[in-house]
Amino acid sequence: MIQHEGETLKLEGAVTLDTVPELISTAEERIGKGITVVDFAAVTEVDSAAVALALDWIRRAERANVALRLVNLPESMQILAELYGVSELLRPASA
Repeated sequence: MIQHEGETLKLEGAVTLDTVPELISTAEERIGKGITVVDFAAVTEVDSAAVALALDWIRRAERANVALRLVNLPESMQILAELYGVSELLRPASA
């Protein structure tokens, strides 16, 4: 589930292979059009699909000349990003 509050998208629940297709379609038009922060604070579960999704959103934002910040990344997502060698691309920041 995604909540849109101002310039922030707040993700809730699982961000996994099963949920990413819905998250892509829900957020697709919002990334790069006023959204500058994606908050993962209420995310309960992640897998490698969450890392891929975050990288996709960063690329979309960059194409729209928006500096997208990812905040409150779950530790497990940070570990996956580190294992895949992409942790510097996710640019985690605190909220």
